[in-house]
Parts: sequence; C-alpha cells; structure tokens
Amino acid sequence: MYKDTYNEWLANVSGEQKQELSAIFDDDKEIKERFTLPLAFGTAGMRGTICMGISNMNEYTVARATKGLSDYINSLGSDKAKRGVIISYDTRRMSFEFALTSARVLGANGVKAYLFENVRPVPMCSYAVRHLNCIAGIMITASHNPKEYNGYKVYGEDGAQMSPEATAVVVKYIQDTPYFGLAKEDVKSTNHKDIEGKDNYVLSEHITVIGKSLDDDYYAQISKLSLSKDAVEKVGKDIKIVYSPIHGSGYVPVTTMLAKMGISVSVVEEQKYPDAEFSTVAMPNPEQPDALKMGIDLANKLGSDIVIGTDPDCDRMGIAIRDNKGEFILLNGNQIGAMLMDYILMRHKQEGTLPKNSAVVKTIVTTRLADKIARSYGAEVFDVLTGFKFIGEKIKEWESSGEYTFMFGYEESYGYLSGTHARDKDAVVASMLFAEMTCYYTSKNISLYDKLNEIFAKFGYFVETSKSIAFKGLDGMEKMAQIMEEFRKDDLLVVDGVNMLSKTDLMAGTIKYFDDGRLEMSELPQTNVIKYEFGDDEWLCIRPSGTEPKLKIYVSTKAESKEASEKRNLGIQSAILSKIQ
Repeated sequence: MYKDTYNEWLANVSGEQKQELSAIFDDDKEIKERFTLPLAFGTAGMRGTICMGISNMNEYTVARATKGLSDYINSLGSDKAKRGVIISYDTRRMSFEFALTSARVLGANGVKAYLFENVRPVPMCSYAVRHLNCIAGIMITASHNPKEYNGYKVYGEDGAQMSPEATAVVVKYIQDTPYFGLAKEDVKSTNHKDIEGKDNYVLSEHITVIGKSLDDDYYAQISKLSLSKDAVEKVGKDIKIVYSPIHGSGYVPVTTMLAKMGISVSVVEEQKYPDAEFSTVAMPNPEQPDALKMGIDLANKLGSDIVIGTDPDCDRMGIAIRDNKGEFILLNGNQIGAMLMDYILMRHKQEGTLPKNSAVVKTIVTTRLADKIARSYGAEVFDVLTGFKFIGEKIKEWESSGEYTFMFGYEESYGYLSGTHARDKDAVVASMLFAEMTCYYTSKNISLYDKLNEIFAKFGYFVETSKSIAFKGLDGMEKMAQIMEEFRKDDLLVVDGVNMLSKTDLMAGTIKYFDDGRLEMSELPQTNVIKYEFGDDEWLCIRPSGTEPKLKIYVSTKAESKEASEKRNLGIQSAILSKIQ
C-alpha cells in the first residue's frame, strides 16, 4: 500500500521534488516511514519534518489540509467564507511558501484570505482573527522544534486554536481530499519581496496582504496592559535588559513595545534577524539553556540585569536572572508564570482595580504554587487540559457569562497570557510585563531573585520537572499506547517510598481515592492523561504529546527547602522512568 502511494507521488511531482523521491527508490524503510501514515491533523494542527511524503510537511500536505479547511468553512455558508481567514507565518524553512499556498487554495475555493506581508508571531495571528472578524486563522510554525520541522496551526473565530469538535469535521474533509490536482488562485506575484512592506494590498481576487495597520492596533491594545508606568518612567532607561528573538518573529514586536514603554534593551546581534537554520543554537527553544547562552554572555559583558528570549513564533518566553551571587540562573516556566501572576494581581490590588470575581487559568500540569498565590489575592483558580486553547475557552465563556474576570493564564511550557486581546500565549506581552516588573522591583530596591525566594518562603518551595521520552518509527505511537495502558492498570500505591493518595484517569473520566476505594467522576473532558496525587500540592502526571511521538512525565513536589523538594522530586522521577525505560 505504501509503495503504491510512493509511486503515485513519484508520478505527480517533478524537478527537485522528483529527484528527492527518486533518491529513496531503493530504501524501503524510508519509503515506509514517509508514505504509510498521513501527517496527523489534530487540535494543535499538524507538525512534521519538511520533505516529500504524506507523513511530512510539504506543499501538497499543506494544500490538502487547506482544501479541507476551505470545505469546512464553505459548509458553514457563504457569509462565513466572506469573513475570511488570516494567515501568519514565522521564520522557518518554507514558512512563506506554505502560507502563500494556503492563501491560494483558500482563494480558489472562494474563501477570502488575509496574508501578512512578513513574519508575525502567534499572538498577532490570534489577535487578527477577532480584529478582522475572520472565520478562522492559520499560523505556519513548528514553534520551538528543530530547524527540520514546520507546522500548520488552525484558529477558530474566537482566536483560540480550533476546538476538538470543529477539528474533527475539518479532518473528515481533509480525508476526502486528494494530494494532487488542487486548484490555486492566480496571484500578482509569488515572490515574497514583492509583498514585503505592503498593507491592504490586493494580491488577487480573494487575497489581501496586510501589515502595519494591524500592527498598530495590536500595539495599542497591549499597551493598555501596562501596570507600572511611574516605575518605568523612573528607571526604564537605566535598567539593562538583553533580548534575543532567537532568529524568530519576535524581534520587531518585542523591541517595538519596549521602546514604546521607554525601556532600554540590548539585542543579541547574532540572533537578531531571521535565520531558518537557527545557526547559533542547537534548538530554538527558550526552555533550553543553550538558547539563552549568547544572551547571557552579552548580559555579563554589559552588566545587564535580565535576559529575555522568545521562540521562533514568539509565543513562548524564557528568562535568566541574577542570583544573590551575581550569577545568571534560568527560571523555569512555572517560576516565570508565578512571578508574572503575582505581579499582575499585586499591582491591580494596590491600584484598587482588582475585580472581585478575578480568576486565573492554568493547565493541569502547571504548578500549584499558582493556586497559592492567586488565592492569597482572593482570585479563583481554574485548571484546564494541556493546550492553551482550553485557556482561551475559559476567556470566551466568561466574556459571555460575566461570571469571572480573566486576569492571567499560563502553562508550564513557557506560555503566558495577560489580557484578552489574544486567545493564545503571547510572548510579546509577557516580555513587556516582565521588563516592566523588573522596573517596578528595581524602583523598590528589590531584586527579582529575592522576590522569587520571598514567594517560596511564603508558600513553600515548589519543584517541578518534566521529561519527554521520544518513540521513533511507525510503531512509536503503539509503544506509547501500551505504556499508557500499563499505567492505567497499575494504581502505583507507593512510588519511591511515597504513598499515593489518588489516581485520576481522564480517559475513563474517573478519580480513584486509595484510602477508602472511593470512585468519583472527573469534571475535566475526556483525554489520554493519568495523574496521581501524593501529598500537599504534590502530584505526578503522565500523558502522550499532542503533536509528537513523545511521552511526557511531570513530577511536582513541595518542601520547606529547595534541597528537600529537589531530592523528593528526583526520587519519584527516577522511580517512574524505571518503569518505562
């Protein structure tokens, strides 16, 4: 079967694409890898390596997915198609080409498309969906994956990633769509340089290029989220901040916002401009120490206070701060989010602008330090499934009901959102607020490191770790499924000498309490996640990744000291990993 699919592709492509496929003619393993299973399209869209094949990102898989999306939109009525789809893209290989292909397929199917004139981050795409009253959005990005990858994310009309229900319908349309022979609308030019700098430029009957006007609207909206203008005015030009976009789409929006605020910033020159090879890092992921190394080196040279780094599509932000010895340390996503949330709630309380129905939203694998902080300000805390779209759902729900006021949302994987202008994580806003927070504490003669430790001293020292285990090959997904099934059967009553209190199986939708055998139904939606509770705000969670063949293990512990919490965490983590590897 896979050989037949391979031969079909070989017969339908030409030039370099045909040469690429011809080169693997005698490599049955490679042909099997590329042509057995179609690239999965889920609620996080699709993501894969860039090469020819149904399992990969290329112009044919992108066109097919877009045709499926077009059919879905047209099924909703002609008025929906006229509202259009916003298309954004980052600095990765083939990002513009995939974006243009998407626009042309939409156009050929009678769906209006708005195409950004140049790279833009995820939050601008999310913002533009609602600002332009679009029916959907497309973001071409593989986030923080290696350079060989690219991806395709779809947003619903609320600006959040498309819901599981809508995605399921789109997938059915995609499955009925061939890879070849799809119509593409004629355009004035397919050269990226011909549209750069354009705004409200008509590229074809259904495609409009947009730029500066939307940028200005976005900047105006997020400027309203500033909380400490006096502190910024006082020390903004004196503090020293180093920023790196890590060759991604964050350079213009982040530096623009900091300049508008009056905060001085030094940019890592070698990582300033787009580079599809991400040549200065092993991986363009601000979670990785290597990604911020050049920023830290520059900060040490300049005597800077903090280092900020954003990933290629500028939805994740990493931070390095100085400890009490003057050495730079990397904060993890849980710590960054906790500090930002504490700052936002504190400043609103000080200014008398904290609503009585304030609420924060976090994912089920995010630290419970967030719960402690939020409740100390009288804010409610809501846990949602992993994926920022579920945080976006809460914003939409509360805007309609008025039951709560959204103040902040975050996930442990370095994604944060303040404000409701976007429905996805926004590293532009996060960078702006972290820089402002630095100004605020500097004006009070408080270091960020001391503030973080003040939070730990008040609520306990939380340590969170996560481990991803990759499963390669066609049987990777099957291996993950087997492991999840084993944990589903195993109650894990004791791990590394620690007694488990309960087990939540979200696939079954149940919570089992070990002390009395009680079984309750979970309020969270059904998904492939197993979570164990084993103490005061301590837990263990196991889930497959939604976008890659990886199993993710999370462990969260709490103690009175960093050392004690780390030791407890490491023991539990090692015990769990030994059951898998």
